[in-house]
Amino acid sequence: MTTPLKDKHRAIWASGDYAAVAADIIPSLGPVLVEACGIGPGQRVLDVAAGTGNAAIPAALTGADVTASDLTPRLLDIGRRLADERDAKLTWAEADAEALPFGDGEYDCVISCVGVMFAPFHQAAAGELVRVCRPGGTIGLINWTPTGFIGQLFATLKPFAAPPPPGAQPAPLWGDESHVRALLGDHVTSVSAQTRTVRVERFAAADGFREYFKHNYGPTLAVYRLHADDPQRTAELDAALDELAGRFRAADGSMEWEYLLLTARRSEV
Repeated sequence: MTTPLKDKHRAIWASGDYAAVAADIIPSLGPVLVEACGIGPGQRVLDVAAGTGNAAIPAALTGADVTASDLTPRLLDIGRRLADERDAKLTWAEADAEALPFGDGEYDCVISCVGVMFAPFHQAAAGELVRVCRPGGTIGLINWTPTGFIGQLFATLKPFAAPPPPGAQPAPLWGDESHVRALLGDHVTSVSAQTRTVRVERFAAADGFREYFKHNYGPTLAVYRLHADDPQRTAELDAALDELAGRFRAADGSMEWEYLLLTARRSEV
């Protein structure tokens, strides 16, 4: 689907270097989700908003039949190369998380690792996760929490960012268990939810996080571009990001980024 909003989202995630972010910061999250969902040989698996394959590639390496879908073709192209380097065999498909081009009940397991949370219309995306999962199949999600570091990053960026489209909901709400339970409703059973953290040791310098995300992470780049001709506003954004990082940095420079790991079974009826 091509609309001005979807084109904007493609451009945001194609900017910077999300492949580096996934590889440098969160390489462990994909395997965590694969294990939590019990993915293995012969299963039909769909990774929604797969990015460069942080979860899809580990899933494929278990012997599962995996489709990695994402709105942004550039990320899929990078994912193909990464999969080839690891000799992982899977299908890559351009797809909108809010209108997936797959059949009802087509997959045994539907997953998303800090991906579907960025679809702006949460109920539409949740409905698609349910629709394409077979009755009795597994839905597995890892999402950043509102109170954790990335959730607070988006809260910090909000005063500097362009207003969201009408009806859009904040991405970190997907990291709130009650919100996700409400989205999935009685379409799922056997919900298991755990709040966990991933240790990040990449940013030793006080401004290390800000400089890295300023140049590599699409949503942060987009906000900086809004203020490219305003040095004072840019300096305020710099200071806000440094303050945020300072709140979460331990004495040794490490950080713990909180996420919600949630799995559920698609209802049989």
